[in-house]
Amino acid sequence: MSQQITRLGLVSALREEQSGLIEAMQDTQTVTRGMRDYVTGKLWGIDTVCVLSRIGKVAAAATVATLIERFNVSHIVFTGVAGAVESDVQVGDIVVADSLAQYDMDATPLFPRYEVPLLGQSHFGSDKHLTDRLTEAANQFLSGDLENAIPSQDRDTFRLASPRVFRGLIASGDEFIDSQARQLALKEAFPSLLAVEMEGAAVAQVCFEFGVPFSVIRTISDGANEASAHDFMQFIDSVASRYAFGIVKRMCGMGDCLPEV
Repeated sequence: MSQQITRLGLVSALREEQSGLIEAMQDTQTVTRGMRDYVTGKLWGIDTVCVLSRIGKVAAAATVATLIERFNVSHIVFTGVAGAVESDVQVGDIVVADSLAQYDMDATPLFPRYEVPLLGQSHFGSDKHLTDRLTEAANQFLSGDLENAIPSQDRDTFRLASPRVFRGLIASGDEFIDSQARQLALKEAFPSLLAVEMEGAAVAQVCFEFGVPFSVIRTISDGANEASAHDFMQFIDSVASRYAFGIVKRMCGMGDCLPEV
């Protein structure tokens, strides 16, 4: 049975991706560790620690390890953006990770390619209960909150006609994918791959090693091709940050977000 959430670690790579969430917290205190501000308090009734990891796998791993060891979080949710790899996944869609892998992990010939040395696996599964709740919250946000959360001008600009929620494999690496050739190579290596980003699989590995339940949710900001950098920051500010705020609020409002032990 799922472990009760006693303290939630809420992590994003960029400040804009967490816009509004820290402001919504009550009884906040800020503790600085490793050049990062960890903000503790209550978020819609849940004891929470919000922090910006910064970009990349090392940054994410260091942040999550600190959340676990210093702040005793019981669960971790990572929000942010990603590039689509699957053709059906479009800008404005949401991908919730069932599993994550590091596409730049290569210790061959000592270990199979993509396998994390000494752990014996290449894919790390997210917590099913937390991921179910996050998926439900994302669907509720798109069906009930999208029009009020995103102004019509921004919906038109980014062609957010009928965004959808996908669930599956996300791959991470210390590389911003902006080449169709690179995208196709990753899809060949991971046929079920939906999206790519730069932190999630590191979060997954750390949580696996510490035995902490986690979930990763990503708003699709681009197609991981030559047009990926176009209006990237505008999308994060106008769309992705509002997705994250609305979805986390929905998740925290669910009674079964806090399961019995």
